[in-house]
Amino acid sequence: MGTNALRTSHNPPAPDFLDLADAMGFLVLDEAFDCWSVGKTTNDYNLLYSDWHEPDLRALVRRDRNHPSVIAWSLGNEIPEQGEDLGGEEGQELHDIVKSEDPTRQSTSAMNSAPETAPLANVLDIEGLNYQGEYGAYGSFHSQFPDKMVWGTETSSCISSRGTYLFPPTSENNDMYSNDGGSDSSNLWVSAYDLYNPGWGASPDQVFVAQDDFPFVAGEFMWTGFDYLGEPTPYGDNENARSSYFGIVDLAGFKKDRYYIYQARWRPDLPMVHILPHWTWPEREGQTTPVHAFSAADEVELFVNGVSAGRQTRPDESVYRFRWDDVQYSAGDLRAVAYKNGSQWAVDTRKTAGDAAALNVTVDRASIAGDGVDLAYVSVAVTDADGTVVPHADNTITFSVSGPGKLVSTDNGNPTDLTAFPSPTRNAFSGLALAIVKANKGATGRITVSASADGLTGGDVVITAG
Repeated sequence: MGTNALRTSHNPPAPDFLDLADAMGFLVLDEAFDCWSVGKTTNDYNLLYSDWHEPDLRALVRRDRNHPSVIAWSLGNEIPEQGEDLGGEEGQELHDIVKSEDPTRQSTSAMNSAPETAPLANVLDIEGLNYQGEYGAYGSFHSQFPDKMVWGTETSSCISSRGTYLFPPTSENNDMYSNDGGSDSSNLWVSAYDLYNPGWGASPDQVFVAQDDFPFVAGEFMWTGFDYLGEPTPYGDNENARSSYFGIVDLAGFKKDRYYIYQARWRPDLPMVHILPHWTWPEREGQTTPVHAFSAADEVELFVNGVSAGRQTRPDESVYRFRWDDVQYSAGDLRAVAYKNGSQWAVDTRKTAGDAAALNVTVDRASIAGDGVDLAYVSVAVTDADGTVVPHADNTITFSVSGPGKLVSTDNGNPTDLTAFPSPTRNAFSGLALAIVKANKGATGRITVSASADGLTGGDVVITAG
């Protein structure tokens, strides 16, 4: 996707995380606290802050300061007292502790409401903004602190359910979800056109424009890379929602469409074009079904059942979304052809799927260590007879493991699926499901993972342990 930096939110990371970041070449913003003396929840760290903020912060810096991946220390995230004198006083103390342990790196804090005149902003080495930047604060902070770096410590908070599209999508490049657009509260879905935010955030499209309008901004940490358990905004009051909608990839690790707009942004030299939505809409025959494409190309032409729907020129360097909002649905196929410097650069297609017929089972690696720890990720796609993924499929899939291994977990990325993770039975969501498998400790040999579903041809993969 092109990511080169990770922010640990909103607590110290596991040591293994930093070992991986060192080895893989990521930059890390290492974050200490989610609150200081003023809490956010009943049993928050504020109860311990007075006695423990200094030893905890010193322990963090001493533990992590020899990791080359760490480029800065974040003193806190959206601290409630950030805009008050108290926030400045506490921030100064924490800043001084960090500097006494590591004078080589700068301090920052993720501020979502403090203005550029807040005492805390004066304390920090780097001005970190959560969501304020998309709405003009980059400029005001830079004017107040022209010699300090400014970055987006948290951006976007775009929300979506993988593979779920609601019509019509907003005609704007950013909109707040509602039951009149972007949200289906009866099914707890948010549209995967990836244009909707929960009120405080913005679509990726709007964030890119804001970043480019202020070229002094060092970059962004967007919220979030993965979906995660908890905070199922905008359905936090519904007991049937388990996980967030913010991720670029879902809880099972399957890519949402949004993955590709970030890839276009962060890897602009990679030949790529990505079409959305899928093209299996039997209930929408003859209805307007907008088609979008993500790419860093100069131009993209869309073909609907072989007929051009128009060739569009990318209007601005900050734009990575091409739109054909008047396309009428007709079963068949979509084809997007991207052009760079006048030559064909990339192609993507979508094909109308038939009835579910089979399970296509794949694994991310052919062998794993026989240590009882190493994991293999087995993906299952529900396909028609021609191998096309059936995008609405929710068939019940049963996993089984034979040989010297065991099933660790299953998932599907559905924020409303409350099935326990160890369950060997899992419904597909938007045509996909996942199983995670490990070898028995000390085992060697072949592990066979099989997937079956009523009325469908099953499949399996073999993993070698040892």
